Amino acid sequence: MFKKIKDGIVVLLQQDNKKSEFLRFAIVGVTAAIIHYAIYFVLYHFIHVRVAYTIGYIFSWFCNLYLTSRFTFHRRATLKKSAGFAGAHVINYCIHIVLLQFFLWIGMHKALAPFFVMGIATIINFFLVRFVFKSGNRK
Repeated sequence: MFKKIKDGIVVLLQQDNKKSEFLRFAIVGVTAAIIHYAIYFVLYHFIHVRVAYTIGYIFSWFCNLYLTSRFTFHRRATLKKSAGFAGAHVINYCIHIVLLQFFLWIGMHKALAPFFVMGIATIINFFLVRFVFKSGNRK
């Protein structure tokens, strides 16, 4: 039974349709979010929350770029696409910081706020990054 489930997931991940693409995007996003949050969680005990959040974001960005290009959209990370990805993430980073400040301002604990930030920003980021990797050449 588990082998059938595993085989079904593998087939789904290998398909080139929007549903599979979004599933791959979600897997990459969760991986990047774990990296981001782990770094943030360790650092916010020692440095300012926004600085800790930014350092985590930068580290997760590099992982995210590679995995998004190769795994999610099956594209090479050309200089042009990397610049577009960086541009999308500058916008995404600004959304993150504004949302983080908002959730902290309303009294949410600094350990919990990033989960709400990432949940909202992920949806916006998907469309920004998809545009970058789907525009222009197919491969």
